[in-house]
Amino acid sequence: MTASLIQSPDRVILQHISWQSYQSLMRDFEPEPALRLTYDRGTLEIRMPLDPHETYKKLLGRLIEAATEELDLEIRSLGSRTCDREDLARGLEPAQCYYIQHAAQVRGIAQIDLTQLPPPDLAVEIDITSSSLNRFAIYVDLQVPEIWRYDGRSLTIYSLQNGQYQVCDRSIALPSLTAIDLLRFLNLHPATGENALIKQFRQWLRTHQLAI
Repeated sequence: MTASLIQSPDRVILQHISWQSYQSLMRDFEPEPALRLTYDRGTLEIRMPLDPHETYKKLLGRLIEAATEELDLEIRSLGSRTCDREDLARGLEPAQCYYIQHAAQVRGIAQIDLTQLPPPDLAVEIDITSSSLNRFAIYVDLQVPEIWRYDGRSLTIYSLQNGQYQVCDRSIALPSLTAIDLLRFLNLHPATGENALIKQFRQWLRTHQLAI
């Protein structure tokens, strides 16, 4: 079937794309890590994230990694690894994703097969410019247990419950953290340098842990 093209300033949408073509494009775009591909049953969105997306993706990732260090939790960090399954004809690339509860289960596995092993425990979505596709529906199919979504103003934590994402006050993977806590530190940027912000976060977390 012939592909059709839809363009907008920060994305290209291709329709009638086969799974094989999607996989081929992912390989072709591998030298271009800034590009983000979302595939949903024949529709392929290629996004070119802007600087704010990349800044907050990295910042949230650093908060997660600092928290796991302070809480003495092992993780497997997979960045924006492609989470896809041919049997679902769906795939996407989170801004960041991590194995936390299942870190030991995937340790030492070079390439994780999501048909054989659980999906990442936590995915980060930066929606300063939203996707044209329903990425949450793809996450539901992939059975990702928790998503943190930041839209440039607010941070929301979602937990997968009975086949739907429900808003939660507190992280499931990192129960010491609430959405309010995380947003407070995100709001320090850009007035506070990133390293200074992470240092403040670590100090707060140590004090917070002693208090609970």
